Amino acid sequence: MTDSEDRNVEGDALEPCSTDPETGYLRDGNCRHLARDPGRHEVCAVLTDEFLSFSRAQGNDLVTPRPEMNFPGLEPGDRWCLCLPRWIEAKAAGVAPPVVLAATNESVLEAVDHETLREYAAD
Repeated sequence: MTDSEDRNVEGDALEPCSTDPETGYLRDGNCRHLARDPGRHEVCAVLTDEFLSFSRAQGNDLVTPRPEMNFPGLEPGDRWCLCLPRWIEAKAAGVAPPVVLAATNESVLEAVDHETLREYAAD
């Protein structure tokens, strides 16, 4: 269950993005907007091979498991709370993954308009 203040880009209660693997800045499954999260892990995306390759090339390897950090490694099809700036970079590069609107935090609308998010909607 999410905090009643957490809303998605549709204006409804924020739905969980993923609990397997556990995602979000707090690893509670939710793409929350938190002042202490400078990366802004607020976009719930369905990962693609193209995005994972792009992210690795940008220096953020999301594929390799890191047991010491309790990170299983991700694969295409996984849902993950992406950093808003990285999703925007991926969009500019033509490799932005689909977005789960119901699980994407409304704070994303400060940087990406609703119409664009709907164009990339996974649901």
